[in-house]
Amino acid sequence: MTLIKSISGIRGTIGGSPGDSLSPIDIVKFSSAFAHWAAKNSGKKKIVIGRDARPSGQMVASLVKGTITAIGLDIVDLGLSTTPTVEMAVVAENAAGGIIITASHNPVEWNALKLLNHLGEFVSAENGKEILQLAESSLSFASVHELGQIYTKDDYLTKHIEAILKLPEVDTEAIGRADLNIAIDAVNSSGGIAIPQLLEALGVKRITKLHCEPTGLFPHNPEPLPEHLTDISNVLKSGNHDMGIVVDPDVDRLAFVCEDGSMYGEEYTLVTVADYILSLTTGNTVSNLSSTRALRDVTEAHGGSYFASAVGEVNVVEKMKANKAVIGGEGNGGIIYPALHYGRDALVGVALFLSHFVKKDMKLSKLRASYPAYYMAKKKIQLTENINVDALIDSMAEMYARHELNRIDGLKIEFETSWVHLRKSNTEPIIRIYSEAQSTDVAIELADQIIVQLEELANSNG
Repeated sequence: MTLIKSISGIRGTIGGSPGDSLSPIDIVKFSSAFAHWAAKNSGKKKIVIGRDARPSGQMVASLVKGTITAIGLDIVDLGLSTTPTVEMAVVAENAAGGIIITASHNPVEWNALKLLNHLGEFVSAENGKEILQLAESSLSFASVHELGQIYTKDDYLTKHIEAILKLPEVDTEAIGRADLNIAIDAVNSSGGIAIPQLLEALGVKRITKLHCEPTGLFPHNPEPLPEHLTDISNVLKSGNHDMGIVVDPDVDRLAFVCEDGSMYGEEYTLVTVADYILSLTTGNTVSNLSSTRALRDVTEAHGGSYFASAVGEVNVVEKMKANKAVIGGEGNGGIIYPALHYGRDALVGVALFLSHFVKKDMKLSKLRASYPAYYMAKKKIQLTENINVDALIDSMAEMYARHELNRIDGLKIEFETSWVHLRKSNTEPIIRIYSEAQSTDVAIELADQIIVQLEELANSNG
């Protein structure tokens, strides 16, 4: 069993002992801490919650609702929902914060409490530390006459979609005229409701649903990676569809499948949407250090500036605000469009992507081929406990001092047509190594070269 307490929330496997898994005791403990923090931080007394479809969601939600009302705060319960919908509802409800009950792309045995501040954004590292400290303290609860109330609201997905349709960049008329035929894989979670409802609102009449029953029983690994998407790929290979759309269980990651069954590549979801937005508005973009260089290429081609953030949505949002980015996100298929809200949102991503696609009037595989071609390798190196990982990365920075370096999150080394990013794990002596180049072979070769150098440095320091 596993329980991971981090600055952004608490996640773990269901079943097992308190402190070793996401047990009812741990759910109550951390819900209490968050509610106290949110109320004190915002001066408000309302928390919005929503969940994905995994089987443990109802149980976790019941514990969260009971705990927070016992503290004296009201609950607005969206029920089965999406992460971006909860984020927007926090602002609309003028709430103290929100809790999204989802383990995102983790397997079905996992669940989590994702924590939002009063802006509907993930809590900062500093705030996360405060909440973790509160969880270890003695907290008080309300008297019987001060208990909070629970309000159920099931119309926020519709409100979310209506807000997307109002965006001037979303061209529903063009999408409707294109008479698209689209297949969807929503991994039997919230996206099975949200994505078809969105597509219908956009004027798409031909929709093939795969795994769209919100049972929470995932038919395959829920992370939208190519090796997990064979079902929808096979449907596309029939030649009858314009594209496939894939989302993760809480609908904040978005991937596409081309008309021939090939993967569009989730790294290129953001690249494509950014290309569209930048064609309408000159501006800046942001992604994290481990995302494809293609975003920088596209941004600069449109006359904007690209900025890289540390890994993590809260870091991307912070960098976007600082640099007034018009679009941003992460290479895992996360689109953040600040004209709507500051959060990864597969729904707005679909609407913007389709608006761009129908105006380009070409097959999806051709659209993908129109962007700079980069390929990634993702590896890691296990080190012994006595190795000083920070010192090791510092030594690598000295070795590559003549290259462009970024130290905001580990070490990123920029080469002429490639890069490599080294990040240490927060929980174990591991360095993760991501590399990107213009061919798979070169990306792998670059990552392997870095691993050899790291091992040599580790051995010499050992």
